Amino acid sequence: MEKMYDIAVVGGGIAGYAAALTAKNLGLDYLWLAPEAFGEKTRAAEYVRNYPAFSGDGAAFCSALETQRTREGVALTRARADGVFAQGGGYFISAGQSVFSARTVVLATGVDLKGDVKGEREFFGRGVSYCAACDGALYRGKTIAAVVSSPRYEEEAEYLASIAARVHCFCPYKEPHFKAENIVVHAGVPEAVEGGARVEQIVKNHKTLLVSGVFFLKDCTPARALCGGLETDGAHIVTNKDGSTNLPGLFAAGDVTGTPYQYAKAAGEGLVAAYSARKYLSARKNR
Repeated sequence: MEKMYDIAVVGGGIAGYAAALTAKNLGLDYLWLAPEAFGEKTRAAEYVRNYPAFSGDGAAFCSALETQRTREGVALTRARADGVFAQGGGYFISAGQSVFSARTVVLATGVDLKGDVKGEREFFGRGVSYCAACDGALYRGKTIAAVVSSPRYEEEAEYLASIAARVHCFCPYKEPHFKAENIVVHAGVPEAVEGGARVEQIVKNHKTLLVSGVFFLKDCTPARALCGGLETDGAHIVTNKDGSTNLPGLFAAGDVTGTPYQYAKAAGEGLVAAYSARKYLSARKNR
C-alpha cells in the first residue's frame, strides 16, 4: 500500500467502468479494481438491446467499450477484491496479497444470478469463505471443499490444496484441470452446505462429504462478505438515490443495488456514484 486514492471502484462490469470513467473525467485520483474489464457475463450476451445507440452481441459491445477505454486512458488494476474495511476516515481494500487505500469506495461487484447454495449464507464466517488467501491457512491439514466457478480460479484452488489435506473441487464447467494430487474433482455444484455451529459436510447428489470448510471462488463476492456492517437486503446493497450506503464514503452501483439488471441502469448508477463520491470528498475538504 503506497498511496491514498480519492476513489476506489470495485468491480469490472458496466457500472464499475462507468464509475471509473466518470472519476477520471472529474479529475479524481482513482483506482479501478477488477479481475477483468466488462466481465465474462457481458461478453457472452447473445444480444444487447437496451443500451442506447448500440446494436449487437455482447462481444461486440465489449469491443466498443474497450475501444473507448483505450482512447480515454481508463486504467484497470487486475485483481479481485476480497475485503473492504473502514479505517481512519477512509477504506482499505484487500485483494489477495495486495492492499489499497482510498478515501471513498464504489462497490459495483454485481450479483450471482444463480443464487446461493443452500446453507451458504447461513454458514458465512462459520466455515464458508470467499477468499482463499485470507482464510486458507485456517484449514491446514484438513479436508475442505471449493466451489470453483470458472477456470480462472483454479489457481486459488491449487493454493488451498497446498495447505489442506484434501480439497473437493466442484466445477460447473467442462474439463477442469488441476495439478495437485490431493484435489478431488466433482462435476457441477453442491446442493447444500450443512453443519451445526460450523460447517461439517457438503451435499451433492444426495450424498454427503465431510468437510471442515467450503470456499466459494467466484467473481461476485456477496456484499455481506465483502464489507462488514454494510446494510443489505438479501443479495443487494441498500442505497439512497445518490448511490450512498449506510457507511460514510461508501457508494454502490449496478446489479448489486437491485433490479432491473440492465446495462443502461448500471451505467447511470456508476456515473451517479462517482459524482456523489466527489461531492462527499468536497464536503470533507471544506470542513
